Amino acid sequence: MSINQRVKEVRQALNLSQAKFAKALCMSNGYIAGIELGHNNVNDRIVKLICFTFHVNEQWLKTGNGCMFHEKPNQLVELASSIFNELKPEYQEYVLKQIEQLLEIQHKEMEE
Repeated sequence: MSINQRVKEVRQALNLSQAKFAKALCMSNGYIAGIELGHNNVNDRIVKLICFTFHVNEQWLKTGNGCMFHEKPNQLVELASSIFNELKPEYQEYVLKQIEQLLEIQHKEMEE
């Protein structure tokens, strides 16, 4: 299996469309499609970006050895991240403020 095929396997394992996968990586849909079809190369920058963004084991992505992920991806985090990335920047800021407020409430509850 080639690195291009492993990129596609990662995307499918995360249950993401090419569009959502591309958006998470700040890349075009066409470029991701080209990678999956073997027309575009996967350089070190793309490898690092995929590994960082999706917690993919770099050794596996490059060679196929080992496990695909460093740890099992949290599906709720992946879903939240996917939805968050679709929001306008002003809505993203609002969501972050709400999360911070919830965290403060949680800390106060734990202190009681």
